[in-house]
Amino acid sequence: MTAERILMTGGDGRLGTELLPLLDNAVAPSEAEMDITDPAALEATFRKHRPTVVLHAAAYTDVSAAQRERARCWQVNVCGTRNVVRAAARAGAKLVHISTDYVFEGTAGGYREDDPPGPVRNYYALSKLAAEELARFCPEHLILRTSFRARQWPHPVAYRDVYTSQDYVDVIAPMIAAAVRRCREIPHDVLHVVTERKSAFELARRRRPDVQPGSKADADVDLPEDISLDASRYQALARTWSDE
Repeated sequence: MTAERILMTGGDGRLGTELLPLLDNAVAPSEAEMDITDPAALEATFRKHRPTVVLHAAAYTDVSAAQRERARCWQVNVCGTRNVVRAAARAGAKLVHISTDYVFEGTAGGYREDDPPGPVRNYYALSKLAAEELARFCPEHLILRTSFRARQWPHPVAYRDVYTSQDYVDVIAPMIAAAVRRCREIPHDVLHVVTERKSAFELARRRRPDVQPGSKADADVDLPEDISLDASRYQALARTWSDE
C-alpha cells in the first residue's frame, strides 16, 4: 500500500514540533513558507508536496489574548482554516483537523463527540467552533478534539475549580499521531483525543509540585467549570490498534 503523504500546518508550534518526529512521510513547512492566511502561498505549497493527508494543527491558541486580538484570532483560526479546507478539497486529500474541548460550554463535563457544541464562553472558543464547521466542508475529514499543555506547567498557580481532560503535550501528541496514521480506518468524523478528567490543579501538580491553588474567578477571561471530554470512542479504537 502506498504510504500517505502528510502535509502538516503549524509544524513549528507546540503540538506540531512534538508530532513531526512521530509521523513518517510528513512535511511541515514553517509559517514563513506556508502562511495559511495567504491562499496563493498555500496553494503553491500543496502543488509542491501533493499531500494525500492534511494535518491542520496551526491555530491561534492564546485564550486570553484572543479577547483583545479578535481580528488576528479570526484571521488564523477561521480564515486560515477556510483556506486549508479549500486547498485540501482541491487536492483530494483527507483533512485531519485539530480542534478543542472549548467548542463546548463547559458546564456539564464528560462531553461526547455527538453532543451539540456551544454556547461558547469566549472569543477563542467561537473561532474554533467556526473552524470546526468549516472543516466539515472537506469531503474527507476527521476532527480531533483535544487539549494539551506545555511539557512543564508554566504558571505558579493552577485553578482548583476548572476540570479538564487535557494533558501534557508529550502525552497527547503520540495519541494524535496514532489517530493520524490510521485516519483512513477510523469510522467516525469526530474523535476526542484526551486523557481522564481531573482539575487543572491536579494536572499541574504532576510536574510542578510547588504550584499553588487558585480560582477561575481570578482569570481575565470567562473559563468553563468542567470542559472534560468523554474519550471512550478513542479508547476503544486504541485497544484494537494495540492488538495489531
